[in-house]
Amino acid sequence: QVQLVESGGGLVQAGGSLRLSCAASGLTFSRNAMGWFRQAPGKEREFVAGSSWTEADTQYANSVKGRFTIARDNAKNTVYLQMNSLKPEDTAVYYCAADSSRTAIWRTPTTPAQYDYWGQGTQVTVSL
Repeated sequence: QVQLVESGGGLVQAGGSLRLSCAASGLTFSRNAMGWFRQAPGKEREFVAGSSWTEADTQYANSVKGRFTIARDNAKNTVYLQMNSLKPEDTAVYYCAADSSRTAIWRTPTTPAQYDYWGQGTQVTVSL
């Protein structure tokens, strides 16, 4: 049974930082692309950042480039999202996801439909 468990969300002032973690179990972590998505109220789920199996490819949404960094620790079966210079528009529920398809070995999937497994989400709220 695959489980993805996010943690690290919370309330932070604009300009602050948070680090999200996603602990995976029940899958071969090193053979999965890992992604972070977010969903704000009334909006569609959107891609934030992701890493291919091999970390040869990482992708970021334009809105977070230069502020967010994805990193994975295969020994701990964990993927992280370091979020700096947070803005109120970053407020959302953040989800991690895993994609075990072989197409994700070298290329990071960037759409929700490409991912097989999802966590339950963690709330990030950025205040002025």
